Amino acid sequence: MANDYKAVVKGLPISAQKTRLVVDLVRGKDVVDALDLLKFVPNGAADPVHKVVRSAMINAEENFGISRNNLYVHQIFADEGRTLKRGRFGGRGRYKPRLRRYSHVTVILRERDEK
Repeated sequence: MANDYKAVVKGLPISAQKTRLVVDLVRGKDVVDALDLLKFVPNGAADPVHKVVRSAMINAEENFGISRNNLYVHQIFADEGRTLKRGRFGGRGRYKPRLRRYSHVTVILRERDEK
């Protein structure tokens, strides 16, 4: 059975829906290619996702001695976090809710088989 190398970021102040657009780009790719791709994605969620993928890669290198060239993104997903309920007053005495959504990103890396 292959070992999993994991990193999690919680409380990311970007909605899970917007984060999933970036996460779907790197699923199944080699770690080095995924990090290069995330550097040039013009999305606000790209930088935090880049950081958590890099963190998982460094965890595997430092703690287990795995080469970064052998790692790939086995699983990556963005879950919904808390929602802050704020609001503004609208026209004609109405209240307009503003939902401030957060997300949690989890990355699981695996080592490629030598076949």
